[in-house]
Amino acid sequence: MMFIHRQVSIEEGEAKARDLNVMFIETSAKAGFNIKALFRKIASALPGMETLSSAKQEDMVDVNLKSSNPGASQSQPQSGGCAC
Repeated sequence: MMFIHRQVSIEEGEAKARDLNVMFIETSAKAGFNIKALFRKIASALPGMETLSSAKQEDMVDVNLKSSNPGASQSQPQSGGCAC
């Protein structure tokens, strides 16, 4: 399990989100934690989306950014991090 050093506790984040009447979800782009859940939560909060049920899984598209071309990974840094 990876150790996560938090600047703000989950409880503090949730309390502040309630105070501001905004959504809260803990994520880590580095570890890939809760990223899909974040985008799904944002999409479901868009105007007009309240009529769609979350049970309509057939309408969701799973995007896989991993290359199927073995030679394509050579341009990516080997130590991790962003390639931009």
